[in-house]
Amino acid sequence: MGKKAVVLLLIPALTLIAIFLIFPAIWVLKLGMTNETLTGIKAREPDFVGFQNLARIFSDRFFYNALKISLLFVFGSAVVGQAGLGMSLALITYRKSRRLKTLVQSIVILAWIIPEVVVAYLWIAFLDKDFGTLNVLLSWFGIRKINWFYEHPIFTIIIFNTWRGTAYSMLLFSAALETIPPSYLETADIIGTSPYRKLKDIILPNIKSYIFTDLILITLWTFNVFTPYLLTGGGPSFRTELLPIYIYRNAFKYFKIGYGSAISTVVLMINLLLAIFYITLSRRKKA
Repeated sequence: MGKKAVVLLLIPALTLIAIFLIFPAIWVLKLGMTNETLTGIKAREPDFVGFQNLARIFSDRFFYNALKISLLFVFGSAVVGQAGLGMSLALITYRKSRRLKTLVQSIVILAWIIPEVVVAYLWIAFLDKDFGTLNVLLSWFGIRKINWFYEHPIFTIIIFNTWRGTAYSMLLFSAALETIPPSYLETADIIGTSPYRKLKDIILPNIKSYIFTDLILITLWTFNVFTPYLLTGGGPSFRTELLPIYIYRNAFKYFKIGYGSAISTVVLMINLLLAIFYITLSRRKKA
């Protein structure tokens, strides 16, 4: 196949990327250099302010609060939660009966495909201080009722997002485990290799490329997730205000479209740095 044919085949994909990714990113960069608002005179005739919005962001304590919470949220629910739980479930069901594997995957996928609004309602009902299912169960054992959204807000949204998004990691790692030649593990079983050594010397080295792929994707997805807003609204007292919620508050509650776009630009740069970090780390591991 000639180069011209390859280019022609790539044109549709590149066009879609340009329309839905590149153009919106450029538009956000442009808006971030203005003082455009959602209402008022600046909505019609915004002024060019250059890097004033960026300077304002880095002097805003609410930005650093949202950044800190976002990093904790990503590490807890994506790196430790989704990747760790997904790997554990994949290993538990690996080389087990197909019926058991299908059952576990179906239960986990169910949490992934339920609409976000329904999921948020279910978790609010589950964690409600007075009548929530969890607190009712705890009271049976003489444990006091806990106001989860007030006393442990970050922990609550981390557990929620872990439960919500583990399915992708589990499916990816399950597929990765199937690529390991059965003879490797059969030989290890014959010579009496411990489960830890099989995991360390056989399983992880053979699926490490899948691990990095999973970490890149779920980190970026989790960094930009907005669903916890349905549970907490960013509260109490901004203690669960992730960066996407911080952007929403400034752009659509305070009507500062230019400032919100500038924050989006910073988040875009953070996402790019995270992706570069994982890719660099992956290449070093291969080397």
